[in-house]
Parts: sequence; C-alpha cells; structure tokens
Amino acid sequence: MTKLRQFGLILLGAVAGILVSLNFQAVGQLASRSPLPVEELRAFTDVFGAIKANYVEPVDDKKLITEAINGMLAGLDPHSAYLDAEAYKELQVGTQGQFGGLGIEVGMEDGFVKVISPIEDTPAFRAGIRPGDLIIKLDDVSVKGMTLNEAVKRMRGKPNTQITLTISRKGEPQPIVITLTRDIIRVQSVKSRMVEPGYAWVRVSQFQETTLDSLVRHLDGLFKQGPVKGLVLDLRNDPGGLLYGAVGVAAAFLPPKALVVSTDGRTADARKKFHAVPEDYARGARDDVLKTLPAAVKTVPMVVLVNAGSASASEIVAGALQDHKRATVMGTQTFGKGSVQTIMPLGNNTALKLTTARYYTPSGRSIQAKGITPDIVVEEPGAAAHARLREADLVRHLDEGKGGERTAPRAKPAPAPATPGEAAKPVELGSKDDFQLQQALAFLKGEPVKSAPPPVAQGKPDDKPN
Repeated sequence: MTKLRQFGLILLGAVAGILVSLNFQAVGQLASRSPLPVEELRAFTDVFGAIKANYVEPVDDKKLITEAINGMLAGLDPHSAYLDAEAYKELQVGTQGQFGGLGIEVGMEDGFVKVISPIEDTPAFRAGIRPGDLIIKLDDVSVKGMTLNEAVKRMRGKPNTQITLTISRKGEPQPIVITLTRDIIRVQSVKSRMVEPGYAWVRVSQFQETTLDSLVRHLDGLFKQGPVKGLVLDLRNDPGGLLYGAVGVAAAFLPPKALVVSTDGRTADARKKFHAVPEDYARGARDDVLKTLPAAVKTVPMVVLVNAGSASASEIVAGALQDHKRATVMGTQTFGKGSVQTIMPLGNNTALKLTTARYYTPSGRSIQAKGITPDIVVEEPGAAAHARLREADLVRHLDEGKGGERTAPRAKPAPAPATPGEAAKPVELGSKDDFQLQQALAFLKGEPVKSAPPPVAQGKPDDKPN
C-alpha cells in the first residue's frame, strides 16, 4: 500500500506539472485565479494506481490517460473532444472537402451514434440513411461504449471496402441493416442552376476552405445568364464547417461592414465580432474575392431554405441575412448548434476540440439549443421530418444563456406513422419534386405559399368501403 501511495504522489506531481505546463491562454488565466485541485487530483492518482495494480489485465499507461482525457471532455458537452493523431488529421482533411468514408455527419447520444445529416451524393445518402437514425452496431460490434472518435474511425476506411450498419429508426419496429461500400467523399460545397427562367438556386452543402471562391464562381455564372428576379440560397442539411466561410457567404449578400455574427465566452479571445469585411473572411488572401461579384447580388430578392439539418455555420448565415432583413428564411427550425469549438493543438500531433464560446446573431439572439426560427414555416414531406434530431435533444447540451447551465433535452414529438407507399429515399434537393423549393419560388413570384405538402394518397381514387 505504501508503494501504491508513493506511486500516486509521483503521478500527482506529474499531472500537476502537465497542467501547469500547458501553454493555453485560457488554462493560464484560470490557473492564476485558483490553485490546482490537489484533493481531486489525488483521487485521480489513487484510481489510476489502483487500476495499474489490481485490474484483471495489465493496462497501458497511455490508454488510461487517453481514456481519462476523453472522459473529462465527454462530460462537458456533446461537441468537446480529444483528437488523437488520426482524428486530428481527419479533421484537417475534412475541411478540404475530400476523405474516405460513408458521408455521414454524426454526434453522440446516450452512448450511441446519431446521424445529424447524410452528406449529399455519398454512399450514406444514396442508401437512404436519415437524420435522427441511431447507429447501434458497426459490422458485428456494438457502438455502445465507443467514443465518437472510435466510431468515426470504424466508419471511415479505404474506398471499395464494405461496412454493415445496424440502425434503429423511429417508426420502424425492427432494426434496419444496411451494408455500405466506402468511397472517396468529395464534397461539392456549392451547386447551382437556373431552376426557372429568372430564378436561381444556389446550394451550400458544407462550409469548407474553398466554399467562398466556389460561391463567387457560381453566382457569376448565374447572373451572366440574364436578369435574375429571385435567388434561393439552400442551406438545408448543411451541418456547418469553417466560421470564416460562413462570414464570407453572408458577406456576399450583405452591405460592406455589416455585422455577421458575434461570439461570447469567458476569455478575451472568445469575445469577438465578425463583419462583412475581407479581414474576417479572406484568411490572409491578398485580393477580396467578393469584389468581382455583380452588384445585383446585394439586392436580388432572396429566400434562404433551412431545416433541422442546418447547423452551426449555416445557422450563422441564415441568422445574419434574417436579422438584416436581406432575405426571407423559409423551412423548419434549424438544429441549434450555436457553440464555438476551438481547436487547441497539443504535442504528438494531437489536439483538443473545446467549446469556448456561443454564437449570437447580429441582433443579439442566441443560436445555441434554439436555432433559427423561419419567417415562413414550410414543412418537409415524409415521416422522417417529425423525428429530426436537434441540439436540444442532446444530453449535456449548453443552454442559450451566458451562464453555461444545461437544460434537459426537449420533449420530442411522437413520430408520424409511416405513410404507405412513402419512398425511403429522400427527395433530391433542387429537383421539381422538392416541395420546399417550389414554395420558395412561389414566394419570390408573389404567389401563395403552402405550409405543408399534400398527404400521400392512402389508396386508389376509386376505392370504396366494403
């Protein structure tokens, strides 16, 4: 026991040294205001020592420390995480728009992986995986007990290799088993086309390093085709991405110097305002990419389409255009991810992804756990729309205030029963069958807008009761 206590004291000193040596500004500021919690650190070292001495099998020191770090971050909120070397590399690659995997934006909920949004034109999207699906098994391995990083690692892999997902879906009595073939996920950040003469559709599916340049090219091409009477900016199922990309997209449609978003947190670095100026979106580029845009882009009548899959950066854009009355927001309530995650590099090519602030729209509205409320509500077709996952559904989510309190998950509406004959595959966004897009076009033309799609027929028109 004496040796165990000595070991614990040595480890206590090592842990304290590590905490003191971390050169993060926030950690330094906190350490200067309060002493290290010696008693709690001693409890940690006691547990560490007991595991080393008594666990049924030998446990590697690195594994124990890594799991302790994962536990600390997992207990904070759904978005803070420890990134090992592989996860950190994948994060950097993902922002460039190409990686190997299935094409799913996911989060953690009660120890299982929940689908936030499938990425368009990927194996997951084509297989009909839906937002809100709960992934319970990867191949023959239960997801329960895995960290989010571990689950993501299993889903990613070499192209042309297969993985089987077992999914629990609301409204389905039995789990759904889907075998997917991994592919190179090349996310086309921006798509566009003239859906009707004079009416343009621009879709941003994710905010990446190249999104703003791509948006400018698409807008230039659209406005060269002739006068544009109305523009639909489609941010549905856009899970977000890079902050400066969101600031740039909003700046493309707003007056110069307009406030796009502000952040508020505990440190000075976390309290910032971002405006429609090159310094806040150009990332050091010499030329302002927005200066070549046609002047009409700033004044063309606009509708922004959103849904519960619109999160983070897409909510920033929708909120800014809504607050400045530059566009009418249409669709359903957005996801509500209004927290800022800062990537803090550590040694050995690892990093912390730590929640450091909340986002606020130009008028001061919090996005966190609330989202953006559309000016005009237009429901999505299908039963899946009623089972949408939102930030407020996640355990340990931050509330919308500034005090950092957590609120209980919101009450979830009962899922609508599946309609006979309803297609499992989602409607292609931007197509003629896209109900919400058709309502956006109707609004731009001054025509009546329908708030919900017509119900799917239950039987043939000439069916008669027996």
